[in-house]
Amino acid sequence: MRYQYQIRVTPEAAAKKELLFREVSRHSGIPLSEINHIEVLKRSIDARQKAVKVNLKVEVFVGEEHLKESFELPNYPDVSGKEEVFIIGAGPAGLFAALRCIEAGVKPVVIERGKDVRSRRRDLKALNIEHIVNEDSNYCFGEGGAGTYSDGKLYTRSKKRGDVNRILQLLVAYGATNQILVDAHPHIGTNKLPAIIASIREKILEHGGEVLFNTRVTDILLKDDEVSGLKTQLGETFHTRNIILATGHSARDIFSLLEQKGIEIEAKPFALGVRVEHPQQLIDRIQYKCDDRGEFLPPSPYSIVKQINGRGMYSFCMCPGGIIAPCATSPGEVVTNGWSPSRRDQPTANSGIVIELRLADFKSYGRTPLAGMHFQKEIEQTAWELAGRTQRVPAQRLVDFVEGKISSCLPETSYKPGVTSADLREVFPEFIHQTLNTGFREFGKTMRGYLTNEAVIHAPESRTSSPVRIPRDPVTLQHVRIKGLYPCGEGAGYAGGIVSAAIDGEKCAESCVAAISR
Repeated sequence: MRYQYQIRVTPEAAAKKELLFREVSRHSGIPLSEINHIEVLKRSIDARQKAVKVNLKVEVFVGEEHLKESFELPNYPDVSGKEEVFIIGAGPAGLFAALRCIEAGVKPVVIERGKDVRSRRRDLKALNIEHIVNEDSNYCFGEGGAGTYSDGKLYTRSKKRGDVNRILQLLVAYGATNQILVDAHPHIGTNKLPAIIASIREKILEHGGEVLFNTRVTDILLKDDEVSGLKTQLGETFHTRNIILATGHSARDIFSLLEQKGIEIEAKPFALGVRVEHPQQLIDRIQYKCDDRGEFLPPSPYSIVKQINGRGMYSFCMCPGGIIAPCATSPGEVVTNGWSPSRRDQPTANSGIVIELRLADFKSYGRTPLAGMHFQKEIEQTAWELAGRTQRVPAQRLVDFVEGKISSCLPETSYKPGVTSADLREVFPEFIHQTLNTGFREFGKTMRGYLTNEAVIHAPESRTSSPVRIPRDPVTLQHVRIKGLYPCGEGAGYAGGIVSAAIDGEKCAESCVAAISR
């Protein structure tokens, strides 16, 4: 028989099989000798009290053996000669849209401006060491999208949007550890994701789909408000009546193209701020309330949300044991983001600390739907100028920032291109600087020890989400006017991370296939 229980145990008991068996036996009353197997279904850490506990949902097998659950891929048909759907972008939205198309018997043609997941590494190395920005291959563009080389966090609040477990189970089937089904905040890691992404691509090709790398879309062809094809930078023309537009939140050339062609887009609020790095040991000490977390607790994350001057200010994409990365997509700009390897074993912790922006904040750029994009771009270009026109990043120690002092010296941080001491008031408009300044003081009251000059601010963190929304019909998911155009994922303003983007990709593929069937 099988029984399920919710239990709270010490970190050591959660990590050691023999101790966990004893705890479950004590909690359930089942004799230890009768327990054949314990399967952990869900796991989360509770650090609210001085003694840190681990919350577990377990399934206990009594009198029967446990057969390890495996997650099999759908029975994909061969779609070689079937009708084609063109998918612009090979991020999670585009790749999962392609898989769903194959599942439904339609041929996906994925067009990706960047390189395959392995070849991207050379361009990331050039960006980190030589400060060379490849506009088509960087942390944001290339196979797998922005998530591949910036962490692979899978936590989402988008459970109402679709089947989160389906996406996680598919990722396990493509090579992810099944721990992503267990952990409260699942995470794959930048070192593990490339193999999973390559496996998905191979499956698309195996069943008759196509994936075209180094192919940037330069025009979307229309006839009588319907999609008729697309053009690429190589001068190629592809004829199609169906395009899933899954370009990601940094495809500024596509946003500009849509505006130029009179295809409706809208300015969208987003968040912007800085990326802060602390010693991981300091964050552990604050969160776990001990000097040494020991071998059974993972590096601690943190999450803070405050209302400052009527605006939300919050931690974003927090990376325990992580690294800050240069994420510019064009020369002449500086952008930061963060990532962690699967073991989260780096000595520093970093997090975006961002504030909510409103449409009124962009009014100086006029009524254009690209106003937020121009606002975002100006801050990134200012940071580049301030950092000596390199990929070095303007930086300031945290207490110095709050007290309005330029840091006389900066420690080496995980940001490989390097840091330049600067007054970050020169990077941001006054209202952003003032909100961050006040907010960090409040953060310091919530997390005692957080406000310290051991922490270094890197500016800016500006690509939290798309600065535009491409409006679509809520039922058909087609653009509100252009038939056959399906705005999809983060870039279109309908997702915020790997899982929600993958869910939206599947939904757009389903709607597209349904339209083809009709």
